[in-house]
Amino acid sequence: MKGVILVAGKGTRLYPITRHIAKPLMPLANRMTLEFAFDQFREIGVTDLCVIVGENEPAMRETLGDGSNFGLNLTFVRQTEPKGLAHAISFAKEFVGDDDFAVFLGDAVYDRSLKPFFEQFAQAKCANLNLVMWVEDPRRFGVANLDGDRIVKLVEKPANPESNYAMAGMYIFSKALWGVLPDLQPSARGEYEITDAIQMMIDRGESVVAGIYEGNWFDTGTLDSYLHASQFLVGETARIGENVSLNSPFGQHVVIGDGSEVSAEFIEDSVVLPGAKVNVKGTIRHCILAGEVNSDSSLDSTIRWNSEDA
Repeated sequence: MKGVILVAGKGTRLYPITRHIAKPLMPLANRMTLEFAFDQFREIGVTDLCVIVGENEPAMRETLGDGSNFGLNLTFVRQTEPKGLAHAISFAKEFVGDDDFAVFLGDAVYDRSLKPFFEQFAQAKCANLNLVMWVEDPRRFGVANLDGDRIVKLVEKPANPESNYAMAGMYIFSKALWGVLPDLQPSARGEYEITDAIQMMIDRGESVVAGIYEGNWFDTGTLDSYLHASQFLVGETARIGENVSLNSPFGQHVVIGDGSEVSAEFIEDSVVLPGAKVNVKGTIRHCILAGEVNSDSSLDSTIRWNSEDA
């Protein structure tokens, strides 16, 4: 078994911070976001990983190195242009060879072990297992229609979902995937969708199963989802890093990175990245702040790098 992590995206929904810090490298509860995926891979004994990068390649290589600091062996492969998940995965073909492999999205965080799903994949002897999760509104996800534990139909971001089971950001494949990718056509969005590739596997008679995940799953790609994940990881307290100058009372769900300076009337439900210098003449609520942030009024529901707003 090998591993593939997709981190080529620009993280535009977390601008302006992700113009300066690659999204998978952003600290989450004072840990690098990508480390949560690394934890999952190490637990299942997969240490050979292919990291699919994009324009963020220099930063990813510099920060992650060969992976030895994380107990892993990392190989970097660049996706030449952003054309969807299936397109990104195709760049791992040479690395994977004929082995089975697991694909993680680099901004996904799970609060439970995924090891049982690898055991399910092995026992089922299937071509593909997809992590799925029941959600109230699945319209922004790939949606799986199930017959028992078999997936019989997949639709990407349907306007009228036929199921509440959303694709939850982790896939396990056999080499059967490589047989359908050459025939895959771009979707109406102009992307090569992984849901379309899996549907082709189903249509060609391959066994595709669902691993039903019942824990918490966070994609961390927006202000709200990033802070939601941070809230869950930190709990109702605060996490204050080392060498911090904090001149502000604080409430719940606050993370202050190492070496930061923060002055405000009050701060809650917010993340201040390491090394930031924040001076706000008011309150800070539901924010991600980095760099040198100065404001003569309160900040609420914003992402800020220096004077740049999202």
